[in-house]
Amino acid sequence: MENQQNIYELKFEQGIRLSLSIADTAIMVIESYLDGKPTKRGKVTIKNAERNVFFWTSPFLSTLSSDVYESEPFVLALARYMGQEQTASFELIQHIAQISPETVRRAVRYSGLVLRQDSERWKEIEQLAITEAAEFSEFVRICRRLDYAHRERVALVEACRKPLSKLLPLELLVYASFYGFEHLIPNRLNVASQSEDDASADEVWMAINDILLWKLQTSSDRDLRLTETIIGNSLRTHLSPFLFPTKLNQSKGWADIYHAFNYLIEAQVELNSFLSRSIDAFCYDDSINFEFAGTELVIVERDANARKAWQRNSEKLVQLHNYWLYRAYCEFETSAMATVQIGSLENHESNRLAYIKAIRTQLRLTEVYGLSDSVLTETKLPVDIFQALLSLELMKVFYNNAFLIPYDDYLSETDNWRKALAGLAMDGLVKGENRFPMAWSERDAKIKNVRAWTVNKEFPHGHLKAAEAIVDFWSCDIRALAAQLRSGEPTLTPTLYERPMLKMGHYIFQLPWMMAMQNNSTAAINNLRRIGARRVEAGEETRCIEKRLAECFEGRGFRVCLNYHPVRTLSDNAGEIDLICARDGRLLVLEIKSTFVRSSMKDAWLHKTTALRKAGLQLKRKVKAVQAALFSDTDLALALGIGENMEVPAIHGWIVDTSIEHDHEFFSGFLKVSLEEILIALRDDRHWLNDPMGMFTGQPIDINNIELSEYIMTPTLYPNGFSGKYFVDVIERQTVWAS
Repeated sequence: MENQQNIYELKFEQGIRLSLSIADTAIMVIESYLDGKPTKRGKVTIKNAERNVFFWTSPFLSTLSSDVYESEPFVLALARYMGQEQTASFELIQHIAQISPETVRRAVRYSGLVLRQDSERWKEIEQLAITEAAEFSEFVRICRRLDYAHRERVALVEACRKPLSKLLPLELLVYASFYGFEHLIPNRLNVASQSEDDASADEVWMAINDILLWKLQTSSDRDLRLTETIIGNSLRTHLSPFLFPTKLNQSKGWADIYHAFNYLIEAQVELNSFLSRSIDAFCYDDSINFEFAGTELVIVERDANARKAWQRNSEKLVQLHNYWLYRAYCEFETSAMATVQIGSLENHESNRLAYIKAIRTQLRLTEVYGLSDSVLTETKLPVDIFQALLSLELMKVFYNNAFLIPYDDYLSETDNWRKALAGLAMDGLVKGENRFPMAWSERDAKIKNVRAWTVNKEFPHGHLKAAEAIVDFWSCDIRALAAQLRSGEPTLTPTLYERPMLKMGHYIFQLPWMMAMQNNSTAAINNLRRIGARRVEAGEETRCIEKRLAECFEGRGFRVCLNYHPVRTLSDNAGEIDLICARDGRLLVLEIKSTFVRSSMKDAWLHKTTALRKAGLQLKRKVKAVQAALFSDTDLALALGIGENMEVPAIHGWIVDTSIEHDHEFFSGFLKVSLEEILIALRDDRHWLNDPMGMFTGQPIDINNIELSEYIMTPTLYPNGFSGKYFVDVIERQTVWAS
């Protein structure tokens, strides 16, 4: 590499020869580095390690102004330096620290170096604390305190794991089931207004998820090869003593194991909470500072508006959940199913609600995420999306009716969770049904059970292949996941709720407490858009999003150009422009992004600094290309309704994203707005966001007496009539979200 020319220095020199300013040229080169470009030198692929060496040995980096060092692209580039070990440039880091110490501190935070203090890069920061003591000594002290607190919590988790190290993954699930019934279900059943997104329950779920991943990573393949005999022995040892105690089985130490599991849950929740509320906050939340108050490390708010915006986005997710359920009620009211008895008379009302919830998620998947009626599972079986959604909602009804409600009755009678579980299990044994705190069956038997939920006019007795596809769609292959975890290779790991059927060998296991409580809408979205992001259909789904959004704009009188390709010039290639819409002197250039539902600040920050940052840069080129094309491409101008002597409309570039994170922030000067906000503004039905009937207040709702029609005629977003100008104002002023 010593004899090779530096690709980034060459790019910088080229920009200067084109008469670009030093700052603009530097930012251009930095953006190229961040985007992983160039990818090749001739026919040879450039690896990341080479790219790091080339960039950080570029002489131009030491000649830049403070404005460039303090720019967002440079800070992100420096964070990448802090995360690699291929090259060292301490003299450059020291130079930057003298000119812009905050740039170095931000880069350290963003890189997560606070938890990698064995790194060579961290040694450089410690050296800065000596040479630039006033600027960095306190910062290093804060990082050391956070690292020490983290190591304490990790050590506690590792100590709490030891008593459970010999358990099989199956046996660990047994204790997770006990924990759910003892701690989570009573809280849920006793709070009438509890939502599907209870924060404390989510923390426990993620802790159980992390504990299961640890167990899978440390288990052998043999531990996951289950037979009827192995299952029977495990359940006799670990489940029976809880439910049916005898003198013989009380000496097996199961109580100590369960206590150890409780301690591990507490330790894992504490570790996860520390990571999310302290480490992630330190690394990715620019609205706060960590400071010492005496010997205590405290959080000091520095930007109240930014913190409120983060909280507001969480509130928007709740409002959107309400919105889609109201939309589903509207769909159901006008469908043939509104007058049909669903299942038995006894279960009809709960089955109707399950049907409506399935409509809710299908509407969202179709209109926001571009899903068609069916997708392929990982086993290549086509699964009907609505049937898959309905099956999960009906499972939720089943587990509520067959497990949670009778368990609550037994709990009220006995005031003892173990006796309540024993009563539930005994009731199941009398009826010949499984009512143990963990449900399991052979995969073929599970498919036969699901078959009843695939009944339709074409298949009055259900369809076995359709049922198999549904089971595969919601299944997580535990053995395959364990093998990936043991390999150490990066892998997307499903959370318990995203794929809640746990497949081990020929058996399917489910946690009844979780099945009855989880948010199935988020489960479906993330099953498809996070875990299944690399599906063959994902690209076509993005096309569908663009096409359906185009139809929505056309329905409001906009002239629309879909997937426009501007002429490539010598200086730039803008690429495909997703959507151009024009009406009433307003022209919208839209860049569409489709992802998944995030739950952590780290994931949101990564989305901001990768996908949204790139979208802003892309939109900058595309808006410029559209401005030029309106004069050079007569067909485009005519398609948008712009005549020869007409004034060029005001152009608005928007990043339209399926996620809510960083909503109404600007990237390269362009507004980021959620796709759902655009749809609601075009439909003019924001009243469904605000729960007009009080369905989500915890009060009982009789779905037979819901009259949605009286809520249709509500105040419009456009009191003076719809127009392009008013639509743009509604979006830019966030009127959709006004109470």
